[in-house]
Amino acid sequence: MITSARPFVQLAKASQQSFSTSAALLSMIGRKKIMYNKDLVSVKVARYEPTASFPTCQKKIVVTGPLGVLEMPMHSFVKLRKGSPPPKSSADVDDDDIDASLVSISVCVDEPKERRQRQMWGTTRALLNSMIEGVTESFVLPIRFSGVGYRATLNEEERTLVLRLGYAENITLDVPEGVNIKVPQPQRILLQGIDKGKTT
Repeated sequence: MITSARPFVQLAKASQQSFSTSAALLSMIGRKKIMYNKDLVSVKVARYEPTASFPTCQKKIVVTGPLGVLEMPMHSFVKLRKGSPPPKSSADVDDDDIDASLVSISVCVDEPKERRQRQMWGTTRALLNSMIEGVTESFVLPIRFSGVGYRATLNEEERTLVLRLGYAENITLDVPEGVNIKVPQPQRILLQGIDKGKTT
């Protein structure tokens, strides 16, 4: 009995086709605008000297606020656009309800359909939002130890944190620059700083 190989050929061709024929999705996070108070926060783009970590970056984002200054390298295909705050949904808006100090900033890229640019679109927007939040409110991370004999002590002169976590020797950690540490109780630590990457 001879069977036809035609169904197997059709099945092989069907498996090579893509499952989706829709266009590439834009970054859901990157499209969101960031609102901030221009009287408290300043967002600028300045020149950046390339480093080993970022050899292709020529510009950087500088965010200045009441608590400090943060900088971040920016890729050449990433752009920032400033604008006025979006109007409220209601039709009747009083002049008193409009805050003139609020402005919006949005992140965009040259080619949103390219995978690399789409990834950096959302990443840059999330990092910029964290920078604005950090220079205005800062980040606080509470840590609580749960264990018999677990303790933490802070040496403010040497800026070191000594942890007793049940090992034969104590663990000594250097406190990074820009991070403040408080030990209100032996089993509680409070980390505070404007840089979310260093604090958390």
